[in-house]
Amino acid sequence: MPDSLIEQLHQEILLARQRVYAVREPTPLEPVDIGSGVDVWVKREDIPPIHAYKWRGAYNKMATLSEEQRSRGVVCASAGNHAQGVAIAAQKLGCHATVFMPEPTPLMKRQAVALHGGSHVKIELIGDTYDEASDAAKAYAADHDAAFVHPYNDLATMGGQGTIADEVVTSGVGPFDAAYLQIGGGGMAAAVGAWLKQMMPGIKIVGVEGVGQASMKAAVEQGGPVRLDDLDIFCDGTAVRCAGDVTYELCKEVVDEFITVSNEEVCNAIRLFWEARRRIVEPAGAMGIAGMLQHREQLQGKRVLGVMCGANMDFAQLAVIAAEAGIGGQMRKHIRFEIGEEPGTMLSLIDNALAGCNIVDFQYGKTNERTGTPVIGFDAPPEVIAQVHEHCQSAGIPYQDITAHEDVDFRIVNYDPKLFKRPLIIRYRFPERPGALHEFLQRIKGLANLCYFNYLYTGERIGRALVGLEFDSDADRQAMLDRLRGDPKLRHSYRELSPEVLERML
Repeated sequence: MPDSLIEQLHQEILLARQRVYAVREPTPLEPVDIGSGVDVWVKREDIPPIHAYKWRGAYNKMATLSEEQRSRGVVCASAGNHAQGVAIAAQKLGCHATVFMPEPTPLMKRQAVALHGGSHVKIELIGDTYDEASDAAKAYAADHDAAFVHPYNDLATMGGQGTIADEVVTSGVGPFDAAYLQIGGGGMAAAVGAWLKQMMPGIKIVGVEGVGQASMKAAVEQGGPVRLDDLDIFCDGTAVRCAGDVTYELCKEVVDEFITVSNEEVCNAIRLFWEARRRIVEPAGAMGIAGMLQHREQLQGKRVLGVMCGANMDFAQLAVIAAEAGIGGQMRKHIRFEIGEEPGTMLSLIDNALAGCNIVDFQYGKTNERTGTPVIGFDAPPEVIAQVHEHCQSAGIPYQDITAHEDVDFRIVNYDPKLFKRPLIIRYRFPERPGALHEFLQRIKGLANLCYFNYLYTGERIGRALVGLEFDSDADRQAMLDRLRGDPKLRHSYRELSPEVLERML
């Protein structure tokens, strides 16, 4: 009989083979180019019917139960993927499952559970968080003498997840120098890491967690599972407040290095995978690639494994991901500059301080007669961002990096309409390409001064901005209108606001 937890887990993975492979064929390994000469392969666990790997552990655990146990029904708690895994296992094994989900669980995920489980599943919406749903599920299981199917802290569940590594080993693609495995509760990382280390001696296992949800890293640092006070749920598939006691012991032994990735880095990894495979994965699914990108330079010439562990994401979340991902893998920064209110200063700022940057966000409102504080968001590689800082410092331009500040995130554009001189407020359209915004400012140079500007890149071919122009005289204002109406390039690019909207703004 195996003595250590690792040996018990190895045994569970061996036993899981016959169960898991009787239900579904192995998922493919596919190459993904992340640059810098890194040979990256990802396990496509976003392909199965539930678009996630969780069915492996749920099915294996439920298949280990006796007929008598299954006849009393099973219970689980989940915000999404594990619930779908339990649902599909209940349908295939012919038993009943009661699934507890938090009340805010998106309709898409609830519908997916019902679709896969059919009459074999009952959904209970309890509480606002996974923890509340989990507590209710455990109480229900105890009251009804039903088996609780844990999403990660169970050796049989982990045995099912470990078949991912078994398929990697038998694929013929390896051996791998390193594997970057996302960690939520730690079940997949522990099982996959343990099997890879058994079969590929020398492989380095890197555990990847979100910055605001690194419960396993905290457990290892503090000598045991600890409960996080705050939990970021952007990567909801890995949002676990407290590591399991079993997964903690295993990850402590199996994982060689723990790293954290930001939500922005995850969004950039989603973008990279979309460009490489034309498939959108959920945030938790892209965390492994996000970790590789963080270590890209030190991975040159190495063969690296990742697990694309899921693709269950709300459509509405795409807007946030696109905004955070940056363009072409560059970093996104928001900087508040302090410049003079003299005509041409905004154009000078863009020409000089922001040369080489792709402007994706522009928030400005006049609040002072002498100085302006535009907030400009831009995408640029790190070396260009460093040049922006260097230029501002050498030119004596006061600035502040306010990336991720609340007023930027919620687009609070302050302005004082009493300071606007003979304002003309227009909606302006321009081609969404580098330099187009600069061309607009060049066209109005000498004719008008900006008093308001609100623009956000949307990924369309046409950019849309709400622009406020002010003038020293009525004649200058009329000259600008004549220019807009007479210039073929401008005539169809602008529209004046309705009187009702102007009244609200001014």
